Amino acid sequence: MHRTLLPLALAAVLLAACGEAPPPTAAPSAVTAPATPAPAADESGVKLPAAPATDAEIRAEDLAAQIQIIASDEFAGRQPGGPGERKTVAYLSSEFARLGLKPGNGDSYLQQVPMVEIVSEAIGPVAINYDDGSSDSLKIGDEVTIQTLREDPESTVTDSELVFVGFGVNAPELNWNDYAGIDVTGKTVVVLVNDPGFETGDDSLFRGKAMTYYGRWTYKYEEAMRQGAAAALIIHDDAGAAYGWEVVRNSFAGAEFDLPQVADAPQPLAIRGWLTGAAAQRIFARLGHDYPALRKASNQPGFKAVPLAAKVSMGVTSRVRHAQSANVVGLLPGSERPDEVLIFTAHWDHLGRNFQMPDDGIFNGAIDNATGVAAMLELAEAFAKSPTPPKRTLLFLSVTLEESGLLGSKYYVQNPVMPLKNTVATLNMDAIQVIGKTRDVVVIGYGNSELEDILKRHAEAQGRIIVPEPTPENGFYYRSDHFNFAMAGVPSLYPKNGIDHVEKGEAYGRQVAADYVATAYHKPADEFDPNWDLSGNVQDTELLYAVAREIADGDEWPNWYEGTEFRAARDAMRP
Repeated sequence: MHRTLLPLALAAVLLAACGEAPPPTAAPSAVTAPATPAPAADESGVKLPAAPATDAEIRAEDLAAQIQIIASDEFAGRQPGGPGERKTVAYLSSEFARLGLKPGNGDSYLQQVPMVEIVSEAIGPVAINYDDGSSDSLKIGDEVTIQTLREDPESTVTDSELVFVGFGVNAPELNWNDYAGIDVTGKTVVVLVNDPGFETGDDSLFRGKAMTYYGRWTYKYEEAMRQGAAAALIIHDDAGAAYGWEVVRNSFAGAEFDLPQVADAPQPLAIRGWLTGAAAQRIFARLGHDYPALRKASNQPGFKAVPLAAKVSMGVTSRVRHAQSANVVGLLPGSERPDEVLIFTAHWDHLGRNFQMPDDGIFNGAIDNATGVAAMLELAEAFAKSPTPPKRTLLFLSVTLEESGLLGSKYYVQNPVMPLKNTVATLNMDAIQVIGKTRDVVVIGYGNSELEDILKRHAEAQGRIIVPEPTPENGFYYRSDHFNFAMAGVPSLYPKNGIDHVEKGEAYGRQVAADYVATAYHKPADEFDPNWDLSGNVQDTELLYAVAREIADGDEWPNWYEGTEFRAARDAMRP
């Protein structure tokens, strides 16, 4: 899941109505891996782990076997460009072949994704020089993180004027512009995380508690760049970001990745970074500003940016490497309408390894996102070995560079192996919690597309209901790979496992999610546990099978609901 919390979500009668028998009933939720054959090597000589002895049945032990392999230390945290990538993409390619999928990119299972790897190291602390002659310094890691996406050996700002621009939002359609009346060219903007209305919950401001894309940290940097700023620092707070400072420190401490810069395109910010809330308050207090009052004012229409009587100097040196990563693409051709395609997405990448950590520095990413990849493999096998092939083509797309800004899916959308206008829908799987069976299914971005109507029918057949995400203020809809497809107009569904546990209730489900964020999310502790209850993962994978079967065998083209922000792009694509 992309730099943020992103914890995911058959009935026999409904599948029979589609002319297909359901996958065999899942066994109890034991997570003992089935026996496996001996390890093998792919054609490039990469020694692969033993392939699990799975079958067409969607089972807890099959999911467990795949999660355990993909999240093992052998894959070294699956960092793009790192030692784990080659093994990861080789393993997934071999699994797609074993399960019966055809290469999805011509004669290859790989779609090469050009990338730039940038490792930034701060040049000393961040220096704040106040106009009254005093100064302050911010400790890298403890109080501030800084980096760059520029492809230069050194990137600095010197005596750059600080300007507080509230949430840093320019939204003409909402009659909101935090940059109105001020020129920030060459300056450093200081911005709040999330978007206006978050703290008040006022539905008249943006979407109230529900985050819009204007609240995403990626947007903050993009808009600052468009405004001509030299640098941008986001003020972190746990509630607005939906994760603690440790996540920021870990996520932005190593290599950063981007797609190659395009000639004549605007350069990225010289410096982008985060400030702790405590550091921001200290700076504002030194300048005589009431930080809570300014924060409150930022939530009001007509907020005016506040120049700060201080300048900042900071810089990084960068090691820049041009390389390639890869999306892994497997294809199951449709029996009747092979030119129409349904896409499953699940990112394979994670954060790699931090050698500066004293003990275990491998970020195994078991939940984020070995669980999603395992579900994809189970779905691929269930469809590939079904006696009734899907009428539409199924494309299984395990993407790279999700943790670095959804770059693998962005590249695919720019370079699809099948035309987007012929893409019926996408179904996304990311960070599936291991909570056990639930009475509900959470829909990230609830109320967006007609795919929810299909999901609702099959969830009801399981005795479940679909519900909105409990924390729309966290902006999960903008944080995983389906979003690139959505922006291009392709209807996209991102269900997650529910929180209302069938035996232990909703409070238990919420606590499991909270504990994961606190102890394991983007931390080395996100490791496979043989004691997990994967019965809910089976339940959710079966649900996705039912949804996919209906879409694949139908002739309807689900669309976005009227009035949603992506409807126009789809209507233009398929008039």
